[in-house]
Amino acid sequence: MQKLDYLFLHAISPLITDLSLYDVVNTPGVAADLSHICTLSQVKGYLPEDDGIKKALDGSDFVVISAGFPRKVYLFSINSKIIIELGESIAKFSPNAFILVITNPINSTVPIIAEVLKEYNVFNPKKLFGITTLDSVRLATFVAEHFKTVAEPNCYEIPVIGGHSGTTIIPLISQSKPKVELNQDELKSLVYRVQYAGDEVIEAKNGNGSATLSMAIGHSGIIQSSFIYLPGIPGGDEIIKRVNLQFFAVQVELGVDGAQRVKHFGAISQYEEQILDDAIIELEETIYYFNI
Repeated sequence: MQKLDYLFLHAISPLITDLSLYDVVNTPGVAADLSHICTLSQVKGYLPEDDGIKKALDGSDFVVISAGFPRKVYLFSINSKIIIELGESIAKFSPNAFILVITNPINSTVPIIAEVLKEYNVFNPKKLFGITTLDSVRLATFVAEHFKTVAEPNCYEIPVIGGHSGTTIIPLISQSKPKVELNQDELKSLVYRVQYAGDEVIEAKNGNGSATLSMAIGHSGIIQSSFIYLPGIPGGDEIIKRVNLQFFAVQVELGVDGAQRVKHFGAISQYEEQILDDAIIELEETIYYFNI
């Protein structure tokens, strides 16, 4: 499925010179539309015919995977098949690219991509990211609303760790910069709203779609917080000791070769320890370790 909001933001980015689109339908038309915008990007659209996926991926520095069906009952069974096929194509045609996964459920799709790349002996954990920045964007916005500083949500810097769905999302409000004071009821209410913000959007749209515009903004910064494979990345072993998971969403420091270090979340409140323990149980069930 095409995510037109993402494509628009990528097309107008001064950092992108060549933008290739791939889908089973409509990409040539979308590419033609985007190509009329006065930007540095050269936009081309490809379909499955005539080795379209090879042409789209060949030589890519970054691959953004937004394909799949949003918020369907059988979300995992449908999207996992799509992810496996795309992972195999990436392994063949752009094995050195940075891979940014937006397709849900991220807690499962990122491990699947990792397994596919391992099968082809091209897995680089420093270049595979499940993008979870939207959770931090939402949290800053909701905190700003609560304190009636909605004109300045960017002034709040609050880490969100764990996963990217429901109770696996762990807002670390105790680490907010600037510090915020909330009573227990207010804290629980904010945490719940961030964890189920996607449902809020779906309900507001009467079931006719999920979060796309806010998600596009959340991903336009590319990588701030990511669901990432921890082993082998500096700082990862310390986090593994605490959560006993190989995949976990944390803040990431980037370099030209990918993830240079993951930031340990450090000391957290008693309430956050509780929701972290709950999230770990859920993540153990949703992170799929298997051979393709």
